[in-house]
Amino acid sequence: MERHAFAMEVKQGQMNTYRRKLGEIWGELTAYLDRNGIRNFSIWNTDALIFGYYENADGAVIREEEQAVKERLTAEIADTFQWISTPGEDMRLMYHNFGIVRESKELIRHRMFMTRLKPGCEEEYKARHDALIAQRGDTVDPGPDSNFSIWSAGGYIFGYDEIDTTMEVEETPEARENTIAWETRQLGIMDWITNDVDWMTKEHHSASVRLAWHEGK
Repeated sequence: MERHAFAMEVKQGQMNTYRRKLGEIWGELTAYLDRNGIRNFSIWNTDALIFGYYENADGAVIREEEQAVKERLTAEIADTFQWISTPGEDMRLMYHNFGIVRESKELIRHRMFMTRLKPGCEEEYKARHDALIAQRGDTVDPGPDSNFSIWSAGGYIFGYDEIDTTMEVEETPEARENTIAWETRQLGIMDWITNDVDWMTKEHHSASVRLAWHEGK
């Protein structure tokens, strides 16, 4: 399975129009997704930022006529936003921990977060997460997190995670200390946009909102 992501920023004063136009093209968009085997398609919003995530089969190729449909649908809404990622190209994958991906999403809590990297800190962010991958080695994480990926474009960080709610447990005091140590260093290299560590910093940020989701066929 291939995973893809994209990001954009809605123009000032255009959020209501973006949402309305998304609704107007949604039927055609989901039909396009189904015809092309695109699954688990979601669109997230925090403040003016939009993050999109989707999956397709390995090596899937969009036919020319279907590409034209995609371009037409994008054009219907394109006046409401500007791209952060490069159209047609994935953002940089900064981290992954796919674990055991749950086919059924009924007991899944979807999480998405956004941050902005401080100047010159992209490679430190990548190195810190590469170290986590190296530490994990060939071990497959059984959960509760799965399908976890972190992407970067335009100085932003976008994280996507699927959490099995049947496996969630309260964090131990030791684990909480480790989380605080990790996030304290992260605060030195990035600024949060979503509210994921407000419990620690006592600051206030917007929550991420899933505007749309299509599981697919």
